[in-house]
Amino acid sequence: MDYKNAGVDVEAGYKAVGLMKKHVESTFRSEVLGGIGGFSGAFSIEPFKKMEEPVLVSGTDGVGTKLKIAFEMDKHGTVGIDCVAMCVNDIICTGGEPLFFLDYIACGKNEPEKIACIVGGIAEGCRQAGAALIGGETAEMPGFYPADEYDLAGFAVGIADRRKMITGDNIKPGDIIIGIASSGIHSNGFSLVRKVFDVSRENLSRTFESLGGKSLGEVLLEPTKIYVNALRTVKEGGVTIKGCCNITGGGFYENVPRMLPEGAHAQINTGSYEVPPVFGMLEKDGDIGKDAMYNTFNMGIGMMFVVNEADADKAVSLLNASGQAGFIIGDITDGKKGITLI
Repeated sequence: MDYKNAGVDVEAGYKAVGLMKKHVESTFRSEVLGGIGGFSGAFSIEPFKKMEEPVLVSGTDGVGTKLKIAFEMDKHGTVGIDCVAMCVNDIICTGGEPLFFLDYIACGKNEPEKIACIVGGIAEGCRQAGAALIGGETAEMPGFYPADEYDLAGFAVGIADRRKMITGDNIKPGDIIIGIASSGIHSNGFSLVRKVFDVSRENLSRTFESLGGKSLGEVLLEPTKIYVNALRTVKEGGVTIKGCCNITGGGFYENVPRMLPEGAHAQINTGSYEVPPVFGMLEKDGDIGKDAMYNTFNMGIGMMFVVNEADADKAVSLLNASGQAGFIIGDITDGKKGITLI
């Protein structure tokens, strides 16, 4: 009896590391010290000493049950983008710049090519975010996970100058809420998605005219949009972002109040932008009420931020010029911290 007979193939792990090396190294920033394969990743903070009061900001998350769609379709190249997005999109809500990312993959059986494919997606997400992939762990856990399944989570660290952090403290009535379009469902609400839709491979392969001729699986696996460059564009364009929220689990109702100070109420005009058709399918096929939809999904808006009224049009123009679809979707009024949909 040996470890391989017990279900853990150490050689497969070595092969996976070799296959993922090119993906990992493609994300390296100048601050990365050393290569892959060590016991920890090292990242120099020397370039950030010029900040008046540097603050580390961090985020951790996973992909959740969206992975079940990837398993059914046997497509694993984009879930890594989701994993990175879920972490770095939280970091930028504070005004932080993502610096580096670490991943954790737990699987029933280490198939090196599949693991390398997953890491390739993680690397793509890191490149989009400007973050270095400096480490990770692949844990082969036979008997705990089915042989063809895995879980995927990650952890990101960023940096911000404390005096420039986005806190929401200065939000006031009359300020304007800007929304940035999502790429679809992103990575939240998939337990409900899987209850509503038949997610067998046959049905996931079906194309729908209402989805622009795309297959259901293609739409559901669309990776989460990463908003690092979008917010950077707005800030570098001279617009002050007063508050920011990532529309993840809990939809509008849970996430929008997280950026508000006491005494500020958000009023969102749900007709101010076009909701992607997949949400209409979910609402109809699942007989889901409007409030439940906005309490579960991003409904086509993946990120919101608050600006002075005088900066609203400029913020939208900057987003649109950079290739992001931005909209004025609401405003701030006096009232209890919370949200009203109109």
